[in-house]
Amino acid sequence: MPIDRHSALTVIPPHMPMHSGGGWLPHGYHLDSHSHAQGQLVYAAAGALATTTERGTWVSPANRATWTPPGFAHSHRFYGRTDVRVLAIPVDLCGDLLPHPSVFTVRPLLREAVLVLTDGRPEVRPGAHRRILSVIVDELSDNPDQSLHLPEPRDERLRTVTDLLHADPARPATLTELGGAAGASARTLSRLFQAELGMSFHRWRTTLRIHHALAHLTDGMSVTDTAVMCGWSNPSSFIDAFSEIVGQTPGSYQAALRVSAPDVGSLRT
Repeated sequence: MPIDRHSALTVIPPHMPMHSGGGWLPHGYHLDSHSHAQGQLVYAAAGALATTTERGTWVSPANRATWTPPGFAHSHRFYGRTDVRVLAIPVDLCGDLLPHPSVFTVRPLLREAVLVLTDGRPEVRPGAHRRILSVIVDELSDNPDQSLHLPEPRDERLRTVTDLLHADPARPATLTELGGAAGASARTLSRLFQAELGMSFHRWRTTLRIHHALAHLTDGMSVTDTAVMCGWSNPSSFIDAFSEIVGQTPGSYQAALRVSAPDVGSLRT
């Protein structure tokens, strides 16, 4: 699908302050690596987004938001027609938040607070926006959701394996077969997955496939076709894996995407 670059969202130069706002972006829209002088919370009220840093990739479907600290280089890719909300967090409030990128579940209070600060409404009482920001910071103080974090390795042997899987997530190769290309045994690679990435080979590949599944589902692909495209032998095993990681079935996820999202203003950068 061609990517429509005619959008209110523009690329932000490194270390430039970022303002808050919202806007609609087309499927596949990509923002190259950049950073901000302030912290940044990005929430897809509709659609989904992936945030990539040197530490890996975090995917945020519509019930999650991505936090990126000040000065942390990152890129974004958007899936489906995305109602993206971007919220700048002042540096003096960032000390209460995690010092590395994270994904948080968006509960009703957090969602409404983000929408209030990104829909362009004026501040009717002095300090009102600051008080709402404090509520948002409090909501983000809970433990982040790491289920959709896909870490990336530094070890060259491990990177060879993950690069092969990134190129073809549905590839059914075993770790032994992949080890042939990496010049390492399955036992060595299994140990490296746990030591460097904190998860098993199976878990890493499953998370990678779920990342791709979210993109396909958000773009309207059926659950059955998504399962096949992402490497599952049958839809039921895909539904089980998706439900465990995302917290809802693929069908429920797609149904939620069809719910009308609120109107948005233009995204100011």
